[in-house]
Amino acid sequence: MTSPRILSYGALGLPLAFAALPIYVHIPHFYAETTGLSLALLGTILLGARLLDAFVDPWLGWLADRLPRRAMLAVALLPFALGFVALLNPPSSGVEAWLLASLALTYLGFSAATVAYQAWGADIGQMPEQRTRLTAAREGFGLVGVVLAAALPSFLASELAEGIARLAWLLPPLLLAAAATTFLRVGAGTPAAVAGAPLWPSLRRVFADSAFRRLLAVFVANGIAAALPATLFLFFVADVLQAPAASGGLLALYFVAGASSLPIWVRLSASFGRTSAWLAAMLLAMLAFAGASLLGPGDLYPFALICLASGLALGADLALPAAIAADLGERQGQAGACFGVWNFVAKLNLALAAGLALPLLGQLGYVPGGTGGLPALTFTYALLPLAFKAIAAALLWRWRASLEIRT
Repeated sequence: MTSPRILSYGALGLPLAFAALPIYVHIPHFYAETTGLSLALLGTILLGARLLDAFVDPWLGWLADRLPRRAMLAVALLPFALGFVALLNPPSSGVEAWLLASLALTYLGFSAATVAYQAWGADIGQMPEQRTRLTAAREGFGLVGVVLAAALPSFLASELAEGIARLAWLLPPLLLAAAATTFLRVGAGTPAAVAGAPLWPSLRRVFADSAFRRLLAVFVANGIAAALPATLFLFFVADVLQAPAASGGLLALYFVAGASSLPIWVRLSASFGRTSAWLAAMLLAMLAFAGASLLGPGDLYPFALICLASGLALGADLALPAAIAADLGERQGQAGACFGVWNFVAKLNLALAAGLALPLLGQLGYVPGGTGGLPALTFTYALLPLAFKAIAAALLWRWRASLEIRT
């Protein structure tokens, strides 16, 4: 498979990830600051919307195995773009309903597009090494989109909230350009033959694969370890480090490091196996993040080093587990169903992180912009993820042989 085709496939990952960062990182802080919603109510709305979105994903995956991948992807991009623009431009009244409705529209389009896009990549790649390269290209472009979304708000306006709102209007042209590149230069691929099974038998077939169940268990633990700091990052930088203006640069550093590390992890996975490379990345992330709980006001340089090191580990988290999932999906002959379940689990992690962490912090006395409850914020942001990352690493080590798929 030629490199131009791989890069053309990956291009659509840029606008999808460009929107994903504000959805999962900026929205909690943005709505708390600009609309005055309480953390408890905000967490409840986010939990409800994300749970609804997560439970739709298995059905979307099943549907992606029965529709042309590219047609499903093209149709999904419209509600995704419309919902995103609405989400970052809330009205002065009826904020709760607006947030829930715009999240639902954005999530539906984003989820359908993502499942079809991932399954399309599994169709194009015929060997595990090719799927690793396609996944790395998709996630590499995605990290470029994330870096843009992290850095641009400070350039678009002096106030972070206003910059985030303006960010919404950049998505439609980015999406149009990237979609044109991907659709015009990448063929349909060869999907595996899919039996016309109804939804539930199809999902039972996914879970009947013991290797896929084990991969999901590792992915859940590792995903929670990533979702907690992602949800609380802006709160931590603003109130613990007391440097809210530095948040965009720190996020950009983290994701630039992740993008830069992707070729390294692809090379290491080819030499030592994907599970070994992923395990090494987990250990690097744990070492990097262990010192975050010791930081306080003004500790920007130590935190920047943590962002750099944990960002290097991010590349493996993005490329390697999804590539293993693509192999398992093709082996089953239903890549769409596998990625529907995969995205369901990923979103469940994010839903629980926002829906449980934010109300818990509110109960423990933390108020954004205040001085109370900061030890609870530090514990939830820095220490709790380490425990989940350790569980993920232990499970991956135990099951490494069954997850290393070769042809």
